[in-house]
This record gives sequence, C-alpha cells and structure tokens, in this order.
Amino acid sequence: MTEVKKLFIKTYGCQMNVYDSERMAEALGAEGYVTTEIAEEADMVLLNTCHIREKAAEKVYSDLGRLKPLKAAKPDLKIGVAGCVAQAEGEEILRRMPLVDLVVGPQAYHRLPQMMEKLGEGQRAVDTDFPPEDKFDHLPQRKGRAAPTAFLTVQEGCDKFCAFCVVPYTRGAEVSRDPARLMAEARALVERGVREITLLGQNVNAYHGQDWTLARLVRELAAIDGLDRIRYTTSHPNDMSDDLIAAHGDVEKLMPYLHLPVQSGSDRILKAMNRKHTAEAYLRLVERIRAARPDILLSSDFIVGFPGETDADFDATMDLIRAVGFGAAFSFKYSARPGTPAAEKTPIDGELADARLQALQALITDQQRAAQAAMVGREVGVLYEKPGRLPGQMVGKSDHLHAVHVADPEAKVGELVRVRITASAPNSLAGARL
Repeated sequence: MTEVKKLFIKTYGCQMNVYDSERMAEALGAEGYVTTEIAEEADMVLLNTCHIREKAAEKVYSDLGRLKPLKAAKPDLKIGVAGCVAQAEGEEILRRMPLVDLVVGPQAYHRLPQMMEKLGEGQRAVDTDFPPEDKFDHLPQRKGRAAPTAFLTVQEGCDKFCAFCVVPYTRGAEVSRDPARLMAEARALVERGVREITLLGQNVNAYHGQDWTLARLVRELAAIDGLDRIRYTTSHPNDMSDDLIAAHGDVEKLMPYLHLPVQSGSDRILKAMNRKHTAEAYLRLVERIRAARPDILLSSDFIVGFPGETDADFDATMDLIRAVGFGAAFSFKYSARPGTPAAEKTPIDGELADARLQALQALITDQQRAAQAAMVGREVGVLYEKPGRLPGQMVGKSDHLHAVHVADPEAKVGELVRVRITASAPNSLAGARL
C-alpha cells in the first residue's frame, strides 16, 4: 500500500496556473500525495509561480525564505518551485536557495513522478525542457467529484512577442491540444459534476487543433448534455475571427462575457508594444461583437506608463475606455521584465505613472459600478458555487461573471437557477431566486 503523504501547493497568477496546480496535484497523487491547505503539515510544498509582474522572482525567493524554519523543523520536507519563474530561473533557484529540492517548468510537470524518484535517491531535480511529447498524454485521468466549474487548458504558449511580455520565453510557442482529447476531457468533467467549463490559453482564440477553430470547439462542446455554460480566456484582438464572433450570437451556452485585452488606446504606444492592432481596429471589433451579442459584458487589460507614454497617449487610452464602456478591467503600472525588448527602454517618471494609473482605475471603477447597477431588476442565470457567509445564503456567478449572493436555504452547490437581481454592492450583486 502506497504511503499517504501531504502536498501543499501555493498558486500564483493566472487561471492557467490554477489548472496546472490541479494537474500537478493529480500527478503527485499517483505518488501517494493528498493535498492539504496547511503548509506546516505538508511533506511537500510546491510553489507554482508566475513571471508576469515586476519582481516576480524576488517574491518567490522571499516566500522560499519564509519556508526555512519549516524545513529546519522537518528536514525530510521536500520543497519545489514550478511554473514560469522556475522556467526563467532554472538552476539559479537551486544555487540561491539550497532548501529547494525540485524545479520544474510549466511544460514538464508531467515528469514529476520521475523527478520524485530522484528526490527519493537524495538528489535534487531540475526540468525546464520544452519536451516533444504532449504533457497531457502523460497525466493521470481526472477522478472524483468535481466542483460545478472547471478550467480546461486548450492552448498554450504565445507567438505574439509583445514588447513587455515574458510569456513567449517561459511558455514557448503557441501549441493547440488535440480536439478529440479535449472533448473526452470535457465529457469526463461533466460526468464528475461540472456544469461550466472555462477554456484556457495564453492566446485561447488562436486555438487551431487539427484545423478546428475555437469557434468549432465551442460549438462541439455546446452539444454535450449536462454542460450548461462555456467561457474562454484570454483572447487577443487579432485572433477574434468571424466564426468566433458569430458563435457569441448563436451558441446559447457561450456566456455573454469576453475578456479582450487592448493594453493602450494610443496607436503610437500600441506599435511600441508590438501589439499589431490599432485603437480604431479594436473599437470596430467591439462594435461587431456587440452586434452579434448586444448584452455582452467586456473586460480588458491596460498597461499604464509604458516607456515613452506621453499625456496625449494616456488621454487616448482614457478616450478608448470611455468609448467602449467596460464592465471590468485589470490595470497595471508598467514593470520591466528582464529579457524583453521594452526592458531596454527608459521608463517614465514613477509618480507620473502612479497618478495615471489612479485616474484610469477610477474611470474603470465608475464603469464597473454602472454596469452592475444596470443589472438591478434583470433576470439572470446563477450557478451556485459555494455557501455564502450568511445562514441560508448561496454564492455563484451570473451569466456575465458577476458574483451574486442569493438567500436560498434549500439550495445546493451546483444548482443553476434563475435569479432576479435586487441590489448592487461594490464587488457583487444580490438577487432573489425566481
């Protein structure tokens, strides 16, 4: 009988890392590990890292430093670093942090069982290769009852080479998974109780597995009985094809929410970012999407203070935000990522960038609150994901990805119900079940 050991995983960053953490836990489950939420009781601690934001590597080293007392108290504790920082830093992590036993990149984590064998022999293990085999073919089949929502990675890597981004270097070239395997995994998820699947990719709408487009994949998934909702993220404007726009209009299970990063409203800055689209092209694209699905809620990403950004460039970004009217957005002050083209450029004044970020976030907050206020009185679907903090309360996501709190004492997690929105709070909605 395999000895039961405990695994603690800390996940940084995006939804793809959440998915990867789940798959790593499953891979290590075959080695006798069960997950725990308490690092102090773990036999292995795994940090699944993200390299997008400034000083990401230093944050990981800082977190590793905090594990030193735990390692000292439990000498047999295994500590691993996975994900994009692992890919970027590799052997350097072992050099700087002797307490680390294992370093594995995001394309090699299917090899974790073999790496664990090395650890069992008293060796340290590093694997940051981009192996030729499909890692998903070597991961164990997913088992057990699932939550009502699940992520499904369909595409990885990026060929866009935006001047500010490390993803092409840490995740590799764009690769799309085989559609037959995706359909099988989706059916298995539904059999385990999943009712909503979010398709993931660094550029998910660049999906082209076996000549399938993302639109075809969405349509085929929509035919699965028991799968009630489909979402996808993250998209690039240049990959928003005609058939995908059409799918938003005529695939009922494709939810009316789209995250479509633009980054800037200035053509000059977009060119410096190597985005390969203009602000005008983005606005026309938004018009076409809304013509197909008038009630769609749009969110986006913005980088403020990119090297060379002038007041006029920033004003152009604010004008674009006003023109579109976003329901949500993620905005950041530019941070240089080592090894990217933009990192060699002279940054703008930090205080000026801070002021611009605050102004942009204030505008986005106003738009988000207006979008939520407009939902009051409307009827929406809500998929219950967990009990709320109040007795008899359930919390779930609406069609438009808003968090909704509903007083529904007899309800269960996993129910998809119709709700009338009764009130809007800063970050959520309240509703009554119909």
